Amino acid sequence: MSIRFDDRVAIVTGAGNGLGRTHALGLAARGAKVVVNDLGGARDGTGGSLSAAQTVVEEIKAAGGEAIANGANVTDYAQVEAMVAQAMETWGRVDILVNNAGILRDKTFAKMDLADFQTVIDVHLMGSTNCTKAVWEIMRGQGYGRIAMTTSSSGLYGNFGQSNYGAAKLGLVGLMNTLHLEGAKYDIRVNALSPVAGTRMTDDLMSKEVVDVLTPESVSAGLLYLVSEDAPRRTILAAGAGGYARAIITETPGVYLKPEDQTPENVAANWAAIIAADGAEEYTMGGQQSMKFVGEAAKALGLDIAR
Repeated sequence: MSIRFDDRVAIVTGAGNGLGRTHALGLAARGAKVVVNDLGGARDGTGGSLSAAQTVVEEIKAAGGEAIANGANVTDYAQVEAMVAQAMETWGRVDILVNNAGILRDKTFAKMDLADFQTVIDVHLMGSTNCTKAVWEIMRGQGYGRIAMTTSSSGLYGNFGQSNYGAAKLGLVGLMNTLHLEGAKYDIRVNALSPVAGTRMTDDLMSKEVVDVLTPESVSAGLLYLVSEDAPRRTILAAGAGGYARAIITETPGVYLKPEDQTPENVAANWAAIIAADGAEEYTMGGQQSMKFVGEAAKALGLDIAR
């Protein structure tokens, strides 16, 4: 199976460097017309210049592809709307959105200024929301769309000094889960990439030996599948150094306590059974959890509750 993007139009945010750059180059190499978006700011989000995005556009054109540069700030919805309008005016459609733009403002929670917490939320979570909102009706109208969020192990599992980043990144998983449900009948497939790569975002965090194996290209291979025609749905793909895995949120079967036994002491007494992983399930919508709990209660109490 050869994955191609001929006649598809893609928007990649934060595409002037690192992962965004290799995402954009990979899409273009396989036939996509690409909007290379980059504010051109520093790693912490300050400053701005279109030069990084334009450099990637020139790389794509030199290889025979089609691309345009855009410097929209993803936190500004009016700028995002103008970016999408530019894509529509140039090529008439938007098929793929890769929400990759991000910044870092790491500090322990005790030392973090709330403004830095909010700024990271605004760029990662609201930036992705803004871009997705701006293309959503276009994709619904086309009956086709592929959207990739960029989550992180910091959000899925936690990372010291990244409370702002982790909160934003796990928020994107929640956004993916709901948009998957709302976009399904329009063939809008929404997935999330959890990457680890040697980029300027990790410049001072990893040794050269580690960075050398954590190539952005290895991560982009996974991203290209997530936005392909035969893409999966509602999947968190972890990727790094040539390794690919699926991250899954599951829920244990747990226990049922009768009304008279529903005390914190009995929760503590049953803790081992509550957290036992045997029989854990992946749910695809929040109502399944409610159905489980209500069903167990109805069975134990002999109630006839229509689901």
